[in-house]
Formats: sequence, C-alpha cells, structure tokens
Amino acid sequence: MHKNTTQSPNDNEAIQSPCKKVCIVDGSKGMCIGCLRTLPEIAAWGAMTPEQRAEIMAALPGRADAANPSLRPTD
Repeated sequence: MHKNTTQSPNDNEAIQSPCKKVCIVDGSKGMCIGCLRTLPEIAAWGAMTPEQRAEIMAALPGRADAANPSLRPTD
C-alpha cells in the first residue's frame, strides 16, 4: 500500500500515512475509498501516537481484502 509522510505539527518527525490523495468516502461504509480508513481515524490521525497509527496501518491490508470491490484501492 502506498504510504505518504507529512510533517507533524508538534515536531519535526514525519508521520506515516496511507493517504493516496483519493479522498472519496463511501457513505454506506463510512470509509475512504483511497486509504480505507474510517472518518474518525482520518480526523484523529495527526493526534494519534505512532503506535496507534501503526495499529491502523497493520489493519489496512485486511480491510482491502475484505472490502467490497468498490472500496479496493487501485495502484
């Protein structure tokens, strides 16, 4: 899965992100089609600890496998 990094507003440490800049939310799933994160996960991403972000990142491949074909990210 493609990963981007952005600067943390609190320090100079880069924050790893699964964002693909395809921000389209499937309203029935409440999930972004591009990165497969939920809206609450996206909203909280910058404030999460590295461990919390890593936990979500680890879950994303399973979400892609289980997702409706319309939610599968395209590479």
